[in-house]
Amino acid sequence: MRIALANDHAGYALKGAVVRALRDAGHEVLDVGTQDETPVDFPLVTQRVTGLVLDSHAERGVLVCGTGVGACIAANKVPGIRAAVIHDAYSAAQSVEHDDVNVACLGAWVVGPKVAQGALEAFLSARFSTDPDFRRRVSQLADMERASAPSVSLREGRPGSPLN
Repeated sequence: MRIALANDHAGYALKGAVVRALRDAGHEVLDVGTQDETPVDFPLVTQRVTGLVLDSHAERGVLVCGTGVGACIAANKVPGIRAAVIHDAYSAAQSVEHDDVNVACLGAWVVGPKVAQGALEAFLSARFSTDPDFRRRVSQLADMERASAPSVSLREGRPGSPLN
């Protein structure tokens, strides 16, 4: 599987272990940074991964920041992305099986290399369930996403214009 990977400066400490775990499991890693502990804003590196997933250059994405939470929030702002914080194998598998998550977020300050490896293995081996209940709920999530998309005013040319 081709995996898009990015981290911010806080996630850099765990990045090497994540790359090794992914490659040792036979996955191709598209590492889009960052390459050191120089401060970088997590929304910017998040956009690199979400873009690769949405453009089908990667089948899934992995983001590593301090807690995993900031990257998860940023990723979930992108239509078509369903991200989850995965700090254990159970939630990692369930996020894919029940919620069709396509981006996993890890916290370098929260989990160590072995826990991250187990969570990633579970995330990448899981498949979205064929159960109609889960399919219906993910469809409802997509409906919510479409319904909350800002409209664009042709006159004003900006989202959410009161002239709509």
